[in-house]
Amino acid sequence: MFDYSHAIVRSPAASVVAGLRAEDGPDPDFEALCAEHAAYVRTLEGLGLHVTQLAASEEFPDSIFVEDPALVFGEGAIVLNLAAPSRAGESALLAPVLEDRFEKVLHMQGPGHADGGDILVVRDRVLIGLSNRTDRAGAEELISLLARLGKKGEIAETPPGILHFKTGCSLIDEETVFALAPMVNSPAFAGMRVVEVPEGEEKAANKLRIRDSILMGAEFHKSRTIVESFGIPTIGLSVEQISRIDAGLSCMSLRWREKI
Repeated sequence: MFDYSHAIVRSPAASVVAGLRAEDGPDPDFEALCAEHAAYVRTLEGLGLHVTQLAASEEFPDSIFVEDPALVFGEGAIVLNLAAPSRAGESALLAPVLEDRFEKVLHMQGPGHADGGDILVVRDRVLIGLSNRTDRAGAEELISLLARLGKKGEIAETPPGILHFKTGCSLIDEETVFALAPMVNSPAFAGMRVVEVPEGEEKAANKLRIRDSILMGAEFHKSRTIVESFGIPTIGLSVEQISRIDAGLSCMSLRWREKI
């Protein structure tokens, strides 16, 4: 399930410095953020993925985070309905790109909303975390669309204070979740091993497994040690700038294994 062959990314626009964030804090430095993004793209390519890089969109500051407006599988894609008003047009911006690459592209019709950052694909199901960005109506519609792609969707809860479901958790392997303390006992992870993110390294919860490696924030030394204890090498990347606008490593790409 981590053996991706393709990815879509979008270049950061200068407007990204005004991206959404839950709390006040310093704006990211644009040049430094571009460097982080470039390193991320090089890493995906170095791991063997064919990466399509879309042009920057000044109209949508958060459009660098292409994972939020869509969900992709080898079987097809689903265009999501974003809740944040400033991001509402991103789905329409991305849809033609997906139409060119997937035989089947489904579209949420609303009125509910769902963000890709709330969707964690595990071995036998797709977890949809309810949050300020994903409501129950959106999750229920998404479950019906997933069924059309042969996927089982399941609603989960995102604890208060956690922006997206995947802000608080990610996969180490098919059986193991790396999760923040408020999510360790989540019923959504029944039957799986759950490992708690070390205190003080909460942003390490959003990491990204690509094939046989895991991309993580370079500064999260305790977390990298834990992950590597499972026999999986980590690749350290800078996330200082993107974390200023509440983002992590999974947010910046759409990834799938192309059907042959």
